Order: sequence, then C-alpha cells, then structure tokens
Amino acid sequence: MGFLSFIRRCNNNYPFKDKTGKFRGYPFLHIQGRGFSKTQVLNHNDEVLPVLIIGAGPVGLVLSILLTKLGIKSAILEKNKAFSKHPQAHFINNRSMEIFRKIDGLVEEIQRSQPPVDLWRKFIYCTSLSSSILGSVDHIQPQDLEHVVSPVSVAHFSQYKLTKLLLKRIENLGFQICGPEISEGNEKSREKKIMMGHECISIDTSNDFVTVTASSVNTEKRVEQNIHCNFLIGTDGARSTVRNLIGVEMRGEKDLQQLVSVHFFSKDLGQFLLKENPGMLFFIFNTEAIGVLVAHDLRQGEFVFQIPFYPPQHTIEDFGRKECEKLISKLVGREFGDVDVIDIKPWVMHAEVAERFISCDNRILLAGDAAHRFPPAGGFGMNTGIQDAHNLAWKVASVIKGIVPSSMLNTYELERKPIAIFNTNLSLENFKAAMSVPAALGLDPTIANTVHKFVNNGIGSILPSGLQKVALDGIFAIGRAQLSESVLNESNPLGSSRLAKLRKIFKEGKSLQLQFPAEDLGFRYLQGAIVRESYNAESPPGILTGRRRDYIPSTHPGSRLPHMFVKVSQKNEETISTLDLVSGDKVEFLLIIAPLKESYHLAREAFKVVEEHQVCLKVCVIWSTDSVEESKEALSPWKNYVDVVEVKKSPTSNWWDMCKMTKRGAILVRPDEHIAWRTSSGLDGDPRVEMQRVFSSILGVC
Repeated sequence: MGFLSFIRRCNNNYPFKDKTGKFRGYPFLHIQGRGFSKTQVLNHNDEVLPVLIIGAGPVGLVLSILLTKLGIKSAILEKNKAFSKHPQAHFINNRSMEIFRKIDGLVEEIQRSQPPVDLWRKFIYCTSLSSSILGSVDHIQPQDLEHVVSPVSVAHFSQYKLTKLLLKRIENLGFQICGPEISEGNEKSREKKIMMGHECISIDTSNDFVTVTASSVNTEKRVEQNIHCNFLIGTDGARSTVRNLIGVEMRGEKDLQQLVSVHFFSKDLGQFLLKENPGMLFFIFNTEAIGVLVAHDLRQGEFVFQIPFYPPQHTIEDFGRKECEKLISKLVGREFGDVDVIDIKPWVMHAEVAERFISCDNRILLAGDAAHRFPPAGGFGMNTGIQDAHNLAWKVASVIKGIVPSSMLNTYELERKPIAIFNTNLSLENFKAAMSVPAALGLDPTIANTVHKFVNNGIGSILPSGLQKVALDGIFAIGRAQLSESVLNESNPLGSSRLAKLRKIFKEGKSLQLQFPAEDLGFRYLQGAIVRESYNAESPPGILTGRRRDYIPSTHPGSRLPHMFVKVSQKNEETISTLDLVSGDKVEFLLIIAPLKESYHLAREAFKVVEEHQVCLKVCVIWSTDSVEESKEALSPWKNYVDVVEVKKSPTSNWWDMCKMTKRGAILVRPDEHIAWRTSSGLDGDPRVEMQRVFSSILGVC
C-alpha cells in the first residue's frame, strides 16, 4: 500500500486543506500534484531554483559541488541546525576516491589527514583488547597501494571529517551556510545557500515547477516558506522525508539487527593499541559483553563501539554515559581513566532499495541512503551514494542546459538501481560472513534473534517487562559463558574444535571483508545512456560469495574507463590518469583513438555530429611510443584534442591490449567516466552515420 493510500486509510489523520489550498496532514506529510507533462519545458525565471537538494550529508554536498562545477545553480535544505560530529561511515573506496579527484584538493587533504594505512589495515578478533588474539585479517594487499588499477588508494576517514572538507570546498565555490534565521526571499537569493534548520514538510507539483514548503524555528517562532525549483533531489538519508512524501516504498529486508553506537575518545586506549595491535575493527567476544570497536583514529584516540541492542527489553536509557564506560571496560578488558563518551545513538540495520529512484515526471529524484539502505559490511552505503551523485550530476546539468530532454533522467534509475540492488546483496553476504565468526565460537546470531522473538512474541511475552529483561539477559549470559577461558582453549576438545574452525574461516577469506575491487571499480551499467553491443551477450553478475575478487579492466559499454598513467605531449610531460582526461568542469564526452588515418576520420566526423547536438567533445589520441607526432593537422580544424603517451608499467603492456581491443578501435566516454560506446576493431560502415546513431541513442534525441 502506497503512502497516500495509507494516509487515506487512517480516519483520524485525513489530510486537510489549509487556507492556501495546500494539502497537509499530521502526523503524516503529504504530496499533491498531477505531475509534469512530457513536453513540459523548464521554468527559467528567477523565481525558480534550477535544483533544490534536501539533505546536507556527503551525498548532497558532493552533488551540489559537482553541479556547481558544471555551471548549475542549486541550494541545499538541511533539517538539522548543526552538522553531526558522530563518525558514522569511515571507509572510502577506490571509485569514490576517484570521484573526489574531480573536487579540487579533496583527495590530497583526505590523504594528509587520515591515519597511516598500517594503523588500519587489519581486522582483529579477540576476547578482549588485553587478552590473546583469536585471529587477525590484513585487508590491504600490495597491489592496493601501487596505483595499477586506480590512480588513488582507498581511505579510512570519518564521515564528519569528510563533511568538514566538503563544506570547505563548497564555500570556496561561493556557498554560504545559513541558520533558521534566513529571511524569506526569492529563489535567486537562495542560490548557493545551505539552509540549516529547515525541514521539508510538504511538496507540491501542481504547477510547472516543484514547490517545497520548508519549516524552521526563528526566535521561538515557527516560520514556513515556499521554495520553487525545477528539480528536487532527496539526499536526506535512510529515513528520507522526500521519499516518504512522494510515497516511494522500500523493498528488501528490514530490521536485520539493532545496535547502539557509542562514540568516545580515549587517547590512552589509542596509545595502548598503537603499541600492542593497531587495526581498524576489533571484534570482541567475552563472557561479559560482545561488541565491535571501530578505531576511527588511534592517534587521536577516537572510537565507536557498536553493541547489540534488543528492545523493548533494552532501552536507550540502559546506555547512559556511566553504563557505557563500564561496557567499554568490560570489552577492552581493563579500565582507562580518560574515556570520554561523546554520543550514544541507537540504529537499525536494513537491506533495502527504493522501489523508484525518480518520480513526478522526472522532477523529483532520490540518491544515497534515501534510495538504498545497506548493512555497513563492506562500506557500500556512503560510497554507493557518492557514485549516485556522480551519475546524476551530468544528466541533470545536461537537461537544464537543454542538451538532452528530461527523459534522460530515466537512465539514472535504469543504471543506478541495479547497482544498488547488487550492492545490497553483496553487503548482506558480507554481513553473513561477519556472523560466521561468532557462530564458529558457539554464538550463532540467528539463535540470539530467535530467543529475542520468543521473549517478545512467545511464552516470554506474558511476563512483566522487568522479568522479560532478566530472562533475556540471563539466556544471553549463558551463551557468552562458552567464551570463558576454560572452554575456549586448545586443551578443551570443544574449544579446540571451535578455534580450528575459526582459523579455517580466516584462511579461506570467509570472514568480513573490507575491500571488493571487482565490484568497486568493475560495476557496469547494462542499460541506460549507453550503446549496447549487439554481439556481446550480457552475462549476469557472478554468484555472490562475499569474498574479495580482483578488478579486471573492461571497456564494455557501461563500464568505468580503465586507468592507465599517461604523459601529456607538449605539456611539460605531465603524468596523469586516463580518468583525468574526462573534464569535471563541463558536460563533455571523450573519444579515445589511436593515431591511425581511419581513427582520425572517425574523430572528425564525431566533431561534426556533436556540433549538431550542441554537445562538447574532446578527442584523446593515445600514442604507444615516445616518438609522438602532433595531431593538429589530422584533426584540423577542430582544436579540442590532446595527444598522450602511455606510461608503461611493464614492457608488454599497452593501452589497447589492456582494453582487449585493437588499435583500430575507439572508445567514447561519458562525463561520468563510464564508457558510452566502443568499436573494438574499427568500423565497417560510414563513421558519420555511426556517430549520429551513437549520440542520438546516448542523448535520447532523434
């Protein structure tokens, strides 16, 4: 049942019309509207913002930065009055770091600020931080640091610190951060504003633009104001208001696990672990408690403890600061006098994807956690959201600039939703792998969940709530008794068997994994703004195992452009990545060719075609030797080209071999660094006709 249907079923909460005729409902919010006709042109007057983004987390900030660099004006609404300092996500994968290279100086500052890799490369499993280690897994392989498959390595950097760096970049682009006191004005005055303390309470699509009503509290008085925009993009997190208002439901597995996240500082604990056993995650299983310690920065002594939480028998009030300090001591195995608990938050783990990413005739879109909610295993949540923003930015910019029709935005869902579903399933497999460790120790999490359900819904439900808590805690304590030293040792047959099973899990790579290069870099769009190869049978994704697989470069349409270092000819021999050949400052396609007569002819015809479509194109000519000739004469009169020379990592490697293509081939790359079209070994037909077909197909125009 949809959101609006649900409202109508609730007799006590019918939406009502206020004096302005807008539909509202309490406690439910409401969206009204007929949608936009497919022929509707964008409203370009000063009363309508081109783009309004709801949610100023990393996804919303990155999207606004990318749009601004492409020349598109936007504003951001954020319901919180201040940015969170809770660390939250902390792993930035290869692909997200590549996208960050398009944001001036961001990658370099992350790399300077993050802890050294040797301090976070391991996951450690133990009965306490002060006792023997059950096992450890090193998740950084030598090739991860060699920049062979990517020009940049993964990073370990807390989300709130990333937000600070993104805010610095967005302020450098002219944005201002405003509080709830911002006065009501026209949309032009709201451009390049991040409006804190403003909550979206209703959405109206009954005109040829979207109207958002934002509510804020100014000097203890609630103020509402209407903001008009051509496109509304919801990046407002897992409990997205935008998603709820437009009636989009989530599909998947809910309530996988409930946890309490305890953010604290202890420099003494940080120094202890730096000396004894540095790592990123510490999985602690003992007779007193079970939890996961996330070391956000050992040097600063910043940590988050994730502790299982079983409501209603357990309440957040059970996790006061003093109680959390005691829990930390139980899990660590000793007391540190400088433990400073900063924040305590309950949260629920889900594995869900929105049924739609786009609504209201392509005018309202969802990205990030608003569109998908993953288990944290593998760090896919924020990373998938960053990649949503990268996919979306050039398409929204192209629509607003009049390069493509609004139907181009349909390709956003066509491309990103399958990736979100795949990443959801991969996160689930990785979560199951994480659960294999406690299961090997005799603590099967499914049994704990069954016990909890029995207490909630079975015979235990007849007990008073206080006795339910005592019963639940007692049963869990009996289970944890299996972790005592008298059981879990090599002399005990049961303990020895369990420890052997644990070693086997670690050896075979069946525990929780950190990196998934094949998925991080090798994800591919099978339909959307691409030209599919008729001869290439589309193989379904491989069977998910939850284990690490290496990335294999591919130039099939929909794939990310492979990375190789090249030197720019006649430009001081600057070394860049092939990914750097794609502009981040304008909507521009890239055609990669070899210096062959027929390839130059193809490039000239491509230039003619893009002029008709009013699209920018740059041609890259890849030379395999140092004897580079200038392509000026071959590409005249067009000047938007670059000659580059391969920087070979080995004598036998070259660009076209890596791409599994001949030098007669050509690759057309989209503004988001994904391949739109290719010919593996040259064209048999008329290149002008082929280029016309290709660009018409990609841009969705006749």
